[in-house]
Amino acid sequence: MKTFSPKPADLSHEWYVVDATDVVLGRLSVAVANLLRGKNKPSFAPHADSGNFVIVINAEKISLSGGKLDKNLYHHSGFPSGLRADSYAELLKSNPARIVTAAVKGMMPKNKLSRAQLTRLRVYRGAEHPHTSNKPVAYEIEQVSQQAK
Repeated sequence: MKTFSPKPADLSHEWYVVDATDVVLGRLSVAVANLLRGKNKPSFAPHADSGNFVIVINAEKISLSGGKLDKNLYHHSGFPSGLRADSYAELLKSNPARIVTAAVKGMMPKNKLSRAQLTRLRVYRGAEHPHTSNKPVAYEIEQVSQQAK
């Protein structure tokens, strides 16, 4: 019996929509990273790009645990003195998509394949998204925030 290795013709990219309402950021980012990599498929191979398109809606309603509202999200431009620090509380109001994107990026492996797979991530602040023509399938995350109840 030979080991199965997926060919480019065997790969398909499905569309999933994930509702981030009252979901803890870490659990959301793990589930989204697994969908982006294609780990939910039986034909998963770490070297093949079998990932899916993932749409995250309601990013402004995520739950941050562990006192993250007081902490900062850092980004460096690459230029001298280019370190930028934005607090999570500030970003939750102004740009919640950056919080989710940074968390998912941290859960992905650091290689060229994952950078290509991250381009399939779409994060939206509200409940509407322009990808209804792609017929995304709803993906449920079981664990919700204990603080939101």
